[in-house]
Amino acid sequence: MRAKWYFDFISPYSYLHLKQFGCLPADLEIEYVPILFAGLLKHYGHKGPAEIPPKRTYMYRQLVWLAGRLGIPFKMPPAHPFNPIHALRLVLAADPSREHVETAFDMVWKEGRDLEEPATLEELARRLHIEDARAVLADERVKARLRANTDAALAAGVFGVPTFRLEDTLFWGQDSLEMMLEYLKHPGLFDSAEMRRVSGLPLGTVRKETAKP
Repeated sequence: MRAKWYFDFISPYSYLHLKQFGCLPADLEIEYVPILFAGLLKHYGHKGPAEIPPKRTYMYRQLVWLAGRLGIPFKMPPAHPFNPIHALRLVLAADPSREHVETAFDMVWKEGRDLEEPATLEELARRLHIEDARAVLADERVKARLRANTDAALAAGVFGVPTFRLEDTLFWGQDSLEMMLEYLKHPGLFDSAEMRRVSGLPLGTVRKETAKP
């Protein structure tokens, strides 16, 4: 079976998700798809979790605790959120293989590096075997690929990162692996009467600020 994995380097949960892929079936073929999380936020009119002060503090504490619980090396970068677009473009240009994707994630969330620092981006380019980082970052074809990836993710219903897509079924969040593994074993997981009912549940009260004119 093939799966698409949508991610953004700004997301520490994507890093923790990636580090748990050892539990996935060996025959699951994964396509790594870099997208711009900010594009999802803009489309759905959301704030990022780090843009809500109480949630930000809770999230960072949870990340440190969760990484320790999972035995995954973890170090926050100097500032968060940051602009990941240059790192995303470099990985796209190099080919978003598991090795290249993990290289970038490790720099920011294992080593705690700043992906907005020119020297860090130059080092990332070297690790990705890119000779001319400036040329890659200015390449309109690379920019267009990232936009196309993000647009295609939105068209597929992706609303956050990390997200796996198995055919037309989405699994969002670093804690979704257990449910996805059960789905792989039992593809009819969402076919029960209650699963179908909740999938089509109507909206109740809609807040005025989110109501469409």
